[in-house]
Amino acid sequence: MPVDREAMYDAYNEVRSDDNETSWATFKYQDKLITLDGKGEKYEDFLARLGDDERVYGFVRFETGDELSRRAKFALITWVGPKTSVLKKAKVSTDKAFVKEIIQSYAKEFLADSLSDLDYDTILAAVKATGGANYGTGVRKE
Repeated sequence: MPVDREAMYDAYNEVRSDDNETSWATFKYQDKLITLDGKGEKYEDFLARLGDDERVYGFVRFETGDELSRRAKFALITWVGPKTSVLKKAKVSTDKAFVKEIIQSYAKEFLADSLSDLDYDTILAAVKATGGANYGTGVRKE
């Protein structure tokens, strides 16, 4: 499966960069080519890119940490819409290997076929859990 390496790599680096507000990028099939579909700042806009009959690879930035330190963590999200054909679903597992040649650095990987699987707080908690200890001031927020 060919991928548009240059466009995907540029979007991947833009999401990883601290120098802009881009927090996600989506990659979709255009005929037999996986290419950049969109990028943006709001998680809700990312979710809006996920169609019921589509296969989408998403790279999403999350800000984690505590009151003493903030850090960016990243997730690779593979979306297979509930109305995606069986044949197209089957190709996702092999095609994802091509995507992972470009998107190599992320804290957690997710596979979803329902928008409820991608609840922001649930995904954020899972990404945070990969980060190890959170060293804070020890003061609990009531």
